[in-house]
Amino acid sequence: MFLACLGGICAAGVATTMSQSYPEYGRRPPVEGLPAPKALPGGRITVAVVVSNAGSVSADVLAPYEVFARSERFAVYTVAARRTPSPLSGGVHLLPDHTLDEVATGAVPEPDVVVVPAVVDPTGTAEEPLRQWIAARSRHGSRLLGVCAGSELLAATGVLDGRQATSFWANIGSLRRSHPAVRWRSGERYVEDGTITTTAGITSGTVGALRLVERLAGADEARRIGDALHYPGWSLNGPTAITPNHLALSDLPYALNAAFPWLRPTIGVGLEEGVGEIDAAAAFEVHSGVSFSSRAIPISATGTVTTRHGVVLLTEPADAAVPPLDRFVVPGARGTVTPALVSWASGRGLTPERPGGGRRDDEFGFDPMLRDLAAHAGDVTARITAKFSEYPIGQLRLSETGWPWRSTVVFAVALAGSALVATLAATLRRRPRRW
Repeated sequence: MFLACLGGICAAGVATTMSQSYPEYGRRPPVEGLPAPKALPGGRITVAVVVSNAGSVSADVLAPYEVFARSERFAVYTVAARRTPSPLSGGVHLLPDHTLDEVATGAVPEPDVVVVPAVVDPTGTAEEPLRQWIAARSRHGSRLLGVCAGSELLAATGVLDGRQATSFWANIGSLRRSHPAVRWRSGERYVEDGTITTTAGITSGTVGALRLVERLAGADEARRIGDALHYPGWSLNGPTAITPNHLALSDLPYALNAAFPWLRPTIGVGLEEGVGEIDAAAAFEVHSGVSFSSRAIPISATGTVTTRHGVVLLTEPADAAVPPLDRFVVPGARGTVTPALVSWASGRGLTPERPGGGRRDDEFGFDPMLRDLAAHAGDVTARITAKFSEYPIGQLRLSETGWPWRSTVVFAVALAGSALVATLAATLRRRPRRW
């Protein structure tokens, strides 16, 4: 009885965490309709970034998108089964540019590169059209970039059979059992095998994308983009080996945050027009999508934001009623926050914050967010979040604020409650019947 009760609480907590990380789109489209897809310039290397209508990992989608889109040698678009608001981890929605059918019928240029992120249910029946589409693109000669657990979606198509590949460190063991025809490698930032490149966890997609830029557009272009992004330790033709990770007792806060989300803070994430794709992804991944330390609610002036390179993100408009917020953060470089967001926040008694003091010119978009997480949820949570994002943090000074007590206290209450229920049930079973 005790274990059943505790297990039920944990299951309910995980379900709550996942529903908040991949929420349904509950708003009606604007009266004027959703934005039309941007025009694709001709004569460029074409990149299609896959999005699942059921949910994809934010940084797996947005980080490679920004890498390729920073180069005028590439034309980049997002593609999904349907052109409907699609959840990204952490709570924001993306409006895909095009559909799988548009590519298959030639209405949209055939991609030279297909970026495959981690999706909610890579082997489920709902993603069968996406798996068939990816396999068809491979047969037509597209290069494939599988980011993080996107390799599981690739493996499910059969395109990795007989090849070497890598994935998020916590998945490799199960992937070896479920897909033995693939030669899985751990401890590598990325693995190339012919026309298929696969990467380690979440932030590794940036490095994998830079490698493809080098392959297709040349070393100078890759160096220019890489130097501007400041991914820690990256260098052209640098080593691919990374320290292998393993589950450890010190990762317990990750499980506690996922299984016991109650009473966690709610953070408003203000998105401004032209926000960097990596900056936006980092805000949602670090606080909500990976650490599960808070619930994130995206907010913009109008409810629709176009990122620096043309991704359409759908949010709560600044005039809408949203749940009470504990903080309001605006990711991106230092600078003045949009007046509409300042006014909206002021009306709710909040002050817009540049998380972590704002992103400096010489750092990657995850750095300020991890500093911010350490300051508000503890350095233990920040370090675990970096581990589960496979992100190097040797360059960061994280505030030593200790153990995440909120989820620990909730766990203790659940433990005590489960024990009480089990004791009462046992007592009732032992009582003599009076009839």
